[in-house]
Amino acid sequence: MLECVVNVSEGRRPDVLDRLADAAEQELLDLHHDPHHHRAVLTLVGEDAPRAVARKAADLLDLRTHEGVHPRLGVVDVVPFVPLDGSDLTDAVAARDGFAAWAASELGLPCFFYGPGAGDPTLPELRRDAWTTRRPDRGPDRPHPTAGAVCVGARPVLVAYNVWLAGGDVALARRVASAVRGPAIRALGLAVGDRAQVSMNLVAPLEIGPGAAYDLVRHEARAAGAGIDGAELVGLLPEAVLQAVPRARWPELDLAPDRTIEARLAERAARVRP
Repeated sequence: MLECVVNVSEGRRPDVLDRLADAAEQELLDLHHDPHHHRAVLTLVGEDAPRAVARKAADLLDLRTHEGVHPRLGVVDVVPFVPLDGSDLTDAVAARDGFAAWAASELGLPCFFYGPGAGDPTLPELRRDAWTTRRPDRGPDRPHPTAGAVCVGARPVLVAYNVWLAGGDVALARRVASAVRGPAIRALGLAVGDRAQVSMNLVAPLEIGPGAAYDLVRHEARAAGAGIDGAELVGLLPEAVLQAVPRARWPELDLAPDRTIEARLAERAARVRP
């Protein structure tokens, strides 16, 4: 089984988000959206639902009018395929390549690859190099006029996790992000409305999970005389990552048993059972 965590450049219009969710039908496990990032994260199952969501997003959205604090290359910005039980990264790479061939042919979208293949960049490297030193791996050699381009990847499970700093100091958030960034954490400091956020991807969540990431951010903030003003799990996390965190900390860290991939897969199984 493959998970696909589609990131779409829309986080403000409920009617549009509903139409994107409807396109996924029974394969939608979770929908998270943020108006300041102007971004939605749809956690999906399989290979068909990502194509249906991508087609709908390309029809409904226009990158030329998009404004949000999160970096993006397109209206269907990131499409990573993630192996779950019964599959591996080879399956995820095949799904990545198949999606890119389809998106280039059917939607006219340039597709940039990231992931484990030889020469494939990480997502941050891809964002930095796209259209300068790196050309699309599939599709046109110029951005789609309204939909931009797509970053299509294959990767292990990661956890997207945000921590807010008290006081709204964005410069401090950027310094904290730089301090905690490393092989297991990718981090940005962002202005989110009138608040300052350290936005992280925990790429080795069994090594550094939400609790450890939160504590690293808190340590750096305290060293600068600031505090923490809350945390946010974006999307879902593996059950093993949740269980590695003491239960007493779950409310503080925005964690809960129904926010795991396994719990949502069980709900899906109950929905689609004949």
